[in-house]
Amino acid sequence: MFYDSPLEVKVWGEWACFTRPEMKVERVSYPVMTPSAARGVLDAILWKPQMSWRVDEIWVLNDIRYASFLRNEVNNRASEQSARGWAERGGGFVATEDRAQRHTLALRDVAYLIRAHPLPASGSDDEAAKFRAQFRRRVERGQCFGRPYLGCREFAAAFAPPDGGERPIAQSGDLGPMLWDIAYAPDGSGRGTPRFFAARLEEGVLRVPATPSGEEG
Repeated sequence: MFYDSPLEVKVWGEWACFTRPEMKVERVSYPVMTPSAARGVLDAILWKPQMSWRVDEIWVLNDIRYASFLRNEVNNRASEQSARGWAERGGGFVATEDRAQRHTLALRDVAYLIRAHPLPASGSDDEAAKFRAQFRRRVERGQCFGRPYLGCREFAAAFAPPDGGERPIAQSGDLGPMLWDIAYAPDGSGRGTPRFFAARLEEGVLRVPATPSGEEG
């Protein structure tokens, strides 16, 4: 199955923000889509517990353009414990009392071509062929389990099969450490260790290593 040509899907949107992890408070986007964001788009189109996605390449199709603005965000996450306490003792969450304005440096008018392989948990070539056919059908029909988004949920993405005329931009440069994946603890606790790779854009193409060699962080 690893010798099959990658599956391809074109995604685009008015806004995107693929937040750099070193920015603790303000949201500052990488100049390109990250592999984890690409996997999120693929999962929104086709997700099954019997498979995962391996992103091979991300093509940047539009010139990289930034936009800066302020957004209202809440400081704390809602928790099940808090909700139970409100149910027992009354009260609730008041957004205006927990709100802060934060700066966002986002991307605008973005378009990408994602090239990826489905990886069946069984390792079966038959399973891989089945998932490939399902993915192609869903892309052609515009079907998804949830609306794909570009880094932040409010930045919705459209998707479609590529028309064959897509070409990456003529831009190269180092992008710095980028999240490759999260290695979760086998005990089911949900704890995970982020793994990074040294990302580089080559003539508009971000190539994702099969393993995070050159891992940083």
